[in-house]
Amino acid sequence: MSDNHAHGGTRRLWMVFFILLVVTTVEVALGIIKPEILMGSPGGFTSWLNYIFILLTLFKAYYIVETFMHLEGERKSLRLAIYLPVLILIPYLTFILLVEGSALFAS
Repeated sequence: MSDNHAHGGTRRLWMVFFILLVVTTVEVALGIIKPEILMGSPGGFTSWLNYIFILLTLFKAYYIVETFMHLEGERKSLRLAIYLPVLILIPYLTFILLVEGSALFAS
């Protein structure tokens, strides 16, 4: 392995580290502060804050899988075989969780 390749890989890991650090910091700050404007419920299921947490968590999961599971260099077909079931199941399971969770407080 050449020094240039190793240096580029190290730079990439640090970049991903800082991206994940910033996203995690935003998540923690939002969890502590809980801005009143984000506590409203757009569709009756859950608050905007929960939607933001879900999106930020999926964003972090993408970076973790791409970088630390080394999928960024794989063929498109393998990446699709891994991502498509996740892209279908996570929104479905999230929808079920939000709908059923809000039904607990309906009565």
